[in-house]
Amino acid sequence: MEPWPVVAWVIVLMVFADWMDCAHAREFTENDIIFLHPSTTPYPGGFKCFTCEDAQDNYECNRWAPDLYCPKDARYCFTQHTINLDGNSVSVTKRCVALNDCLSAGCTDIDQEGHRVCTACCEGNICNLPVPRNESDAVFATTSPLSGSPCPAASHWLLVTTLILTWLLLRHA
Repeated sequence: MEPWPVVAWVIVLMVFADWMDCAHAREFTENDIIFLHPSTTPYPGGFKCFTCEDAQDNYECNRWAPDLYCPKDARYCFTQHTINLDGNSVSVTKRCVALNDCLSAGCTDIDQEGHRVCTACCEGNICNLPVPRNESDAVFATTSPLSGSPCPAASHWLLVTTLILTWLLLRHA
């Protein structure tokens, strides 16, 4: 058997698998569980973040954070960590926020008092457990796309083209 039909089938299967993900990307998720049992949260998709204002350190913040759901207009958990020159915590602030509050994730330069402020945002239930200590930690981590863009139409044309080419190759083999 010539290698071309095998290669063609591999390509067809890869494209088809990609198309299936694109066209039928619906799995049973945590959101479905929340939707099916709305009594467990104040609203569908409800989540919690650690919340505190100017706590001494991360332990104090997380230890005394109230166990409350975020407001409906919030989508992310925010953490701001102020660190001194020795790398020790000066203050920790955590709260539920909307998208605009997460656009400035990162670390600032050291100020005149010798402090550096690192800010991070994350998406998910109590995802803001740790504090950002450097540029690698001070990120905006989201599990869902920021734009609701659908799968590109080009992937469907790629599938059709690949199927036609495969059919032609198999017909002449």
